[in-house]
Amino acid sequence: MKRISLLLFSCFLLAFVGLLPLSAQNNDLRRDIGEMLLVGFRGQSVDKNSHIYRDITKYHVGSVILFERDGPTGKRHRNVASPSQLKRLCAQLQSFSDGKLLIGIDQEGGLVCRMRKVDGFPAVPSPKYCAEAGLDTVRYYADLTARMLREAGVNFDYAPVADVDVNPDCPIIGKLGRSFSADTTQVAACCRIWLKSLAASGVVGCLKHFPGHGSATGDTHEGLVDVTKTWKPCELAPYRKLIAEGKVPAIMVAHVINGKIDPVWPASLSRATVTDLLRKKMGYKGVIVTDDLAMGAIINQYDYETVIFQAIDAGNDLLCLSNNGKAYNPELVPQTVEIILKLVKEGRITATQIHASAERVRAMKRMLK
Repeated sequence: MKRISLLLFSCFLLAFVGLLPLSAQNNDLRRDIGEMLLVGFRGQSVDKNSHIYRDITKYHVGSVILFERDGPTGKRHRNVASPSQLKRLCAQLQSFSDGKLLIGIDQEGGLVCRMRKVDGFPAVPSPKYCAEAGLDTVRYYADLTARMLREAGVNFDYAPVADVDVNPDCPIIGKLGRSFSADTTQVAACCRIWLKSLAASGVVGCLKHFPGHGSATGDTHEGLVDVTKTWKPCELAPYRKLIAEGKVPAIMVAHVINGKIDPVWPASLSRATVTDLLRKKMGYKGVIVTDDLAMGAIINQYDYETVIFQAIDAGNDLLCLSNNGKAYNPELVPQTVEIILKLVKEGRITATQIHASAERVRAMKRMLK
């Protein structure tokens, strides 16, 4: 009887020990998944009752995105109301994380500023205005923006815009003055200055919107936009030059359909665009971020599981889940994590793939001062 009990105990012990590595691997996978999520939330102040606290502490979310305006309600001051308030919010968010949290914002200048003059922040003119005034002006406002972000505790700027002003009537780029220039050399020069200023203040910058949004005749916030007939290969030139210099920490991929690269999927969900072109042909080794997956070009066309699968399979490292589209979902992170775990279990995505993306994000975080 003692022998049988000892044998059973030994079998139990071996089974338990055998499970430990699997449990550790599962925890590592969950941490890697969390590192790939860039998440939006409501609140000018957050505490342990906020879902973003749960998302960071339980689901290991490694990046957040802040907005001035709440999309579903149209109301102002979703996350940003004043310099002092924003600084407190960023400190609260960082205190939740057991590592370095990326806190991101769209601060391009001009019309795309989440930190606005009316709320007490320094005014920054549009990229187009700065470029037309000269590189010294670009540098002045890039330095100003970098200091403003650093003082607030924001460490990730979704700027500069590397789109070439191919179509001045583009409703979302040219007409808003978001492109520095129609000259690719000038675009690269301005982006270089912007990235350098951000880096000097301990902020990482992000070129956008790959492979080029400047020729578009529509707005991907509203629905799919096809640039196949208007896009020009020269729109890749600023990216090629800056990637070759090795100074680009992150690149955001647009939701445009570009049939010259991939006739089926929008760039953000396209392996031909993200992996084959940007990674392999252009040799980019940094972090690749999707544009907001809550935009009309995506949510109006595909079911959510398809979006998550395509975004990861394409080769993106950070999935932008703004939670700031047509609806707000406080359970977005748990639902997304479960979808990704399911995709791994089914063998459609590998843990190795997720780990590689998470490591690129961690490497970018190590650049922060």
